[in-house]
Order: sequence, then C-alpha cells, then structure tokens
Amino acid sequence: MNTAPVRAANLTKETVALAFALRQRDANTGEHSDRTQALAIELGRVIALSSSTLATLALAAQLHDVGKIGIPDAVLLKPGRLEPDELEIMKTHPQRGHDILSEIPDPGMRAVADIILHHHEHFAGGGYPNQLKGETIPVLARIIAITDSYDAMATHRPYHRAKPHDEIMRILFEENSHKYDPYLVAKFTTIIGSHQYRYAHPAPA
Repeated sequence: MNTAPVRAANLTKETVALAFALRQRDANTGEHSDRTQALAIELGRVIALSSSTLATLALAAQLHDVGKIGIPDAVLLKPGRLEPDELEIMKTHPQRGHDILSEIPDPGMRAVADIILHHHEHFAGGGYPNQLKGETIPVLARIIAITDSYDAMATHRPYHRAKPHDEIMRILFEENSHKYDPYLVAKFTTIIGSHQYRYAHPAPA
C-alpha cells in the first residue's frame, strides 16, 4: 500500500484559515476532523483512488465540519443531547459548509464543497440535505460518511461515552447499515483493525 503523505488539494490561505477558525471555535471538532481525514485517506488508498483524488478527499475530510462555524454556541457547544429543534439547526452544517467554500474563488473548491454538502446523505436515502441515495452521492462523501461516523462514536463527547470498536462496527453493519455504502464499509474493516485511530479513547470514569 502506498503510505506516502497526501498533500491536500487547493490548500490555499483561505482553506488554512477556515481549518484554523474551526479549531479555535471548537477544539474537539478540529481534532475530530484530523482523525476523520486520516481514516478517509487510508480508506481511499484501499480502493485505489488516484493521488489527485486522494488530495481532494484529504481536504474535504479536513473541512467536512467547517459549516459548524456558523452554528450558534448554544447548539454547537451544548453539553448534552440536542432537542429536536436544535438538531435541525445542527443539520444545516453541510449546507453552511458548502456555501462557505463556494465563496472561495478557486475552481477546485466546487468539488470539495459538493463533497461536504453530501457527507450526511444516506446510501439508502433519507439523509440530508438533499435525500440523495446510492451512487448519486459522491463517492468521496460516502467515504467521509463512514470515517466521520466511526470517529464520532469512538470518542468521548459530553453527551455520550465512547463506544467500543466491536459495537461501532455492529452499528455500521447492522443498526445503521442503511446509511453507508456496503462496499466501502467492507473495505473500511480492512484498515480500521490496526489503525492508530481504532477505538482507543475510553470515557472517563
């Protein structure tokens, strides 16, 4: 497997500034983005993406939650589960991220913006914001959907304890299998078992 470092595509001063701003707004989200990116790159390598496509994936994964910059503190930083109306606000972050990146005058940003827009679509339909399904969802968005979900479940948050690896994989394969591309989930199992970001973040006692 090629393990050479991946240089993110279109790593402009604007995208660097956005990543920094997100980290300053919410350090947990910034760290989550780093792990999501690392896992996404490995999954992309397993399915033999080209180097240029990997670079686009790396940037999209790093910025997949950039729309959370526009989420009010009362929702983004709430130390507990979100109420239904708060959840609807949180669900606007893919569209917000898309709109933010669309303002960058770089033709390559359109692809990254579209990936970010669709990383919460469900493979069987019913996701958001556009209820796309199957292969109408960009493949890089389908990759990020898996690695984003894995890391979200594998790390401790104020509103939930980290789940063990085996439980996360059961959720990906069974409970929430409708959300993810089954081919990509199967490929994900080949890299996560020995990855440094495999569940290793026990919740505090």
